[in-house]
Amino acid sequence: MATVEKRIITVRTSVIAPAEVVWKHWTTPESITGWNNASDDWHTPRATNDLRKGGKFNYRMEARDGSIGFDFEGIYDNVIENRQIDYTIGDGRKVKITFAPKGKATDIVETFEAENTHPFEIQQNGWQNILDNFKKFTESQK
Repeated sequence: MATVEKRIITVRTSVIAPAEVVWKHWTTPESITGWNNASDDWHTPRATNDLRKGGKFNYRMEARDGSIGFDFEGIYDNVIENRQIDYTIGDGRKVKITFAPKGKATDIVETFEAENTHPFEIQQNGWQNILDNFKKFTESQK
């Protein structure tokens, strides 16, 4: 039986805000709907988030023109407030997000297993775009 090696993608940013503020915007459904999109022609009209080990989240992601959409959902494996979130996406892939205070900023590193449907670079760019939108959103909320 052949073993398939999982490809790992890492995206990162530094947000000029304290870890508590970053955490709030990352985890609050009202904030998630404000930043969770990879491009301006997509949006997240609703989000639910039960932020605890074993809790579930669901973000409805849709094209703004209504032509396509999907539910991005998973179950939390580990939650350390203001520091780390680990979860399993509905398709079984693992994600780890760390939040590290650095002076007046918080560094975010998000590592996830790539899927096999879309090219590696498209996945990396999409997740990085979402993270960049999070940075813009959070820094504009001051």
